[in-house]
Amino acid sequence: MINITLPDGTIVESDGPVSGEDVAKGISEGFARNCVAMEVDGKLTDLSTPIETDASVVFITTNDEQGLDIMRHSAAHVMAEAILNLYPDAKLTIGPVIEDGFYYDIDMPPISEDDFPKIEQEINKIIKAKKPFVRKTLSKAEALDFYKDNAFKTELISELEDGTISIYEQGGFTDLCRGPHVPNTGLVKTLKLMKVSGAYWRGDSERPMLQRLYGTAFFDKKELKSYLHLLEEAKKRDHRKLGTALDLFSFHEEAAGMPFFHARGMELWNALLAYWREEHKKAGYVETKTPIMLNKGLWERSGHWENYRENMYTSLIEDFDYAIKPMNCPGGMLLYKTKHHSYNDLPIRAGEIGLVHRHELSGVLSGLFRVRAFHQDDAHIFMTEEMIEDEILGVLQLVERMYSTFGLGFHLELSTRPEKSIGTDEQWEKATEGLRAALDKSGRDYKINEGDGAFYGPKIDIHIKDALGRTWQCGTIQLDMNLPERFDLTYVGADNQRHRPVMIHRVIYGSIERFLGILIEHYAGKFPLWLSPCQAVVLAMNDDVAGYAKEVKAKLEEAGLRMEIDLRAESINKKVRDAQLSKIPLMLTVGGKEEAAQTLAVRTLDGKVKYGVTIGDFLNKVLPHIESRNPDLVEF
Repeated sequence: MINITLPDGTIVESDGPVSGEDVAKGISEGFARNCVAMEVDGKLTDLSTPIETDASVVFITTNDEQGLDIMRHSAAHVMAEAILNLYPDAKLTIGPVIEDGFYYDIDMPPISEDDFPKIEQEINKIIKAKKPFVRKTLSKAEALDFYKDNAFKTELISELEDGTISIYEQGGFTDLCRGPHVPNTGLVKTLKLMKVSGAYWRGDSERPMLQRLYGTAFFDKKELKSYLHLLEEAKKRDHRKLGTALDLFSFHEEAAGMPFFHARGMELWNALLAYWREEHKKAGYVETKTPIMLNKGLWERSGHWENYRENMYTSLIEDFDYAIKPMNCPGGMLLYKTKHHSYNDLPIRAGEIGLVHRHELSGVLSGLFRVRAFHQDDAHIFMTEEMIEDEILGVLQLVERMYSTFGLGFHLELSTRPEKSIGTDEQWEKATEGLRAALDKSGRDYKINEGDGAFYGPKIDIHIKDALGRTWQCGTIQLDMNLPERFDLTYVGADNQRHRPVMIHRVIYGSIERFLGILIEHYAGKFPLWLSPCQAVVLAMNDDVAGYAKEVKAKLEEAGLRMEIDLRAESINKKVRDAQLSKIPLMLTVGGKEEAAQTLAVRTLDGKVKYGVTIGDFLNKVLPHIESRNPDLVEF
């Protein structure tokens, strides 16, 4: 008799070995149809695997994220079979699951998206055939013989340890794979090819160039439709296109990966930083600034020269090596050491908007999201061990206050001690418990990533969610037991003895350039009034009212608004249209009637127009709206 324990404690009895699929059918036929795999005593495996001894079984269903990943892995096999059916000489390499789908690298002649319809037609035949996925095992020697005509697979097999190697069959198609897979190809439901690009075998430019086919798959056609709609919406919001259309920034080959900010972009930049400075001053931070270039000795002391040298830009000055800083932290250590500190001085909260440079390969550069020169809103907090919980809680409160202003939700992840780390068990326990206690006290849910902390301390990663539901890791809070030791940072305690301070690194925006890119897409370029690069534009009906238009602009600028004026010899309809395309929140039309009455016609981006608004009434409505950083449109 075999006892199978389900997650709710129910025990299913079997007279002999039984497959997971049969156990699922015993629960209900409907439940079995939704099962894609199972965990037997914590080990992930196919539903067809026989359960031969007493075991705890958890079924993975179409409702589970893990189930979606398993199905997408199976979808990669379906796509690979379709490719071989159409291109028999193609050689398969690897096809992993990635975020939102999968890809397969294949040695074959170049193809384009024009070839996708015929490939998808073949894919749909395989899905409709509902071919079972069958797992088989081979010895290493047998596997090498089986794949003797595929140099890519034999290379992979040669690197495996001796022992059994698994392959999966679906009809006449076979692929090297650990598994598990869904029971049959029919569970793939919907599969769509997304794009194709070139990719070197194992990322090595000296190795063969392969075709990388990207695809996605869902259990439900509605989910695929929703996903494709999201992609279309994301294309419309692409910060690179909007950055050009709104005249915010540009890139030039003379400084690859280093953005040039235009006048409007700088207005946006300054508004973002003004808010940062205001909130940090309230939270008890001081602002500092450290040099952009420091000598090799400092980077050796910090450990960057040894561990990060290939990502740093260097220069030889008067026979001494210097490096442009890839991060602000070592300079912050030098600032701390400029004077002696008492426990009464702590905590010290020092922020810096620091320009850093990191060498990124040209192939990974992507608008403002991946650049070589960027600013970090770093802050270093120096404190005693007893202050850890309160300081972390203070940072979390600041994070919540700032992100909510932009309408950004977020979730938290606590990463604990990795295998390779510095510091004592006691230090790690105190640091981790300090972070955990602060998270618990914050009242927010969080996920624990065991063993995913930095080598120098545990950390909290902050993942924001934008208007499209996409998540971005921007903020982070890291406890550091490395740099205070390397730079011999101390303070004098109440016992009149020297002690080592605890140090926090933290960013909220992260890379300010990247955060700006996220905001551009989050708002689709329609920034709230307080943040908009141009808050209002004066549109003159004709040359006769140009003087009044300039007077209006001057008065509103004097009141603190970011203003532009359009005096072109164009129709008022074209001026309004151009202002709408520039997503300027307020369009102030002035003609002879407005000049005579000393009023404005105020148009908002939703198309509403209010006539006869005096400058005083306009400011009384707009200024409080800006001061409160109200995210909504102003109503007149």
